[in-house]
Amino acid sequence: MQARDVMTRQVVTVGPETSARYAAEVMAEHGFAALPVVDEDDRLVGIVAEADVLRDRMPPDPRLHLRRDGEAPAAAPSVLVHGVMTGDVRSVEATADVADVARLFVDERLRSVPVVDRDRLVGIVSRRDLLRVLVRPDEEIRHELLRLVEGYTGALDAWDVTVSEGVATIRRTRGRPEPTAEVEQQALSALARTVGGVVGARVLPAGDVRASDVTTAVPTPP
Repeated sequence: MQARDVMTRQVVTVGPETSARYAAEVMAEHGFAALPVVDEDDRLVGIVAEADVLRDRMPPDPRLHLRRDGEAPAAAPSVLVHGVMTGDVRSVEATADVADVARLFVDERLRSVPVVDRDRLVGIVSRRDLLRVLVRPDEEIRHELLRLVEGYTGALDAWDVTVSEGVATIRRTRGRPEPTAEVEQQALSALARTVGGVVGARVLPAGDVRASDVTTAVPTPP
């Protein structure tokens, strides 16, 4: 699964010449932590965050702080986005593996990253976007996986596919593996990992059904 499969495509952006105060208003109104900054060709040139517009914009109250006589007041901060934004932007390509995006969020403690295609902004992906993938219903995942398995193998009504807590189990119920059982198992295992919401996958040999492999769904109490 790629970043473009889960990203938010309708992204609120600002330009370098946008008022920093307006950027602050947008973030406050919509609850955004940051806004991508793009030029007139929609090329990503920076990002402006809450901390950027807060910095130096709340001068200390002289009644609450002891100040040395003659201390010069701080210079006024930039009124435009280009003066406060971060130009070194962490972004991901639209074709990036969502597993790599998730690792980026964890390792660098990011909440979201812009998604680009040849430097042009095409979306933004957040932690919440990835969480939505993880909470897909098991039955929805099963239907998509079964469709992919049947389409890949060309064998209809020949598969037992179950999904429990995002873990998929695939077993051939009739027919012969093509070209070999080992190759088919490897291909189907890889195919399962392309489905959003699958956190693990196993392919059982035909006819291999053990008690430990059968998962009984426990209904949620009303």
